[in-house]
Amino acid sequence: MENAAPVWPERTAELLEAVRARSPLVQCITNTVVQNVTANVLLALGASAAMVDVPTEAGPFARVADALLVNTGTPHAEPRVASVEAATAAVEHGTPWVLDPVAVGSLPVRTALARDLLAIGPTVLRGNASEVLALLGASAGGRGVDSTAGTDDARAASVDAAGRLVGAVAVSGPVDLVAGSGAPDWSGTVVRVANGSELLTRITGGGCALGAVIAAFTAVSPEDPGAAAVAGTLVHTVAAELAAADAGGPGTFQPLFLDRLASLTPEDVLRVARVTEERAA
Repeated sequence: MENAAPVWPERTAELLEAVRARSPLVQCITNTVVQNVTANVLLALGASAAMVDVPTEAGPFARVADALLVNTGTPHAEPRVASVEAATAAVEHGTPWVLDPVAVGSLPVRTALARDLLAIGPTVLRGNASEVLALLGASAGGRGVDSTAGTDDARAASVDAAGRLVGAVAVSGPVDLVAGSGAPDWSGTVVRVANGSELLTRITGGGCALGAVIAAFTAVSPEDPGAAAVAGTLVHTVAAELAAADAGGPGTFQPLFLDRLASLTPEDVLRVARVTEERAA
């Protein structure tokens, strides 16, 4: 049974202010298609980005960064090595990190890499339903970056993984789903975020940038990865929804989205958020 969940917009508003106050430095090992988008989204949010993806540099940098994003979108040889190096260093040093297993399942190189990274223990696993199911061994994956499954299909696997393999799982879709752990009030709770816009799927990097936004929120909520995943998802999708209201299409949406991220206030979050929660069976 779903219930309105006013605590999540309030917590997100608090965490948004914390991100703006701290301006966390997020190390991004991400795909070459979205590097510029990802950096601009983090800057608009109030965080900072560093694309440190070279072996022998990635590990040491993960020890000084406030958070790490590892995205498997273009798994060339050097970034593969750097990803494992940075994730290992992050865990050793206590740096929170997000794994975004782009297009895993049918593609062997990135799938093997993502499974190695999962074994290291991400703070948050973020992906669409097909990616999450494929990585957790529950399906063969989707069609490239396109999901062929819905968030409800990934619900049981996400709840099982949260607190066991990862701190939290954030599944993107028309209604996003987050399963978390780490705080007493989770206790099997699944949170759904119904904000957003279809235009996010019509620009390059709409989903990949969400992984970076969640990483920024883990920097200010490392003890509660579920809350960080909800807050990052909610801020990202509320900004997108507000931007879409003024956009004529994907070309005007992208700059408006950055503007909305930059100007988003805690009051905007409280006013626009559509969040429900339910207890896992």
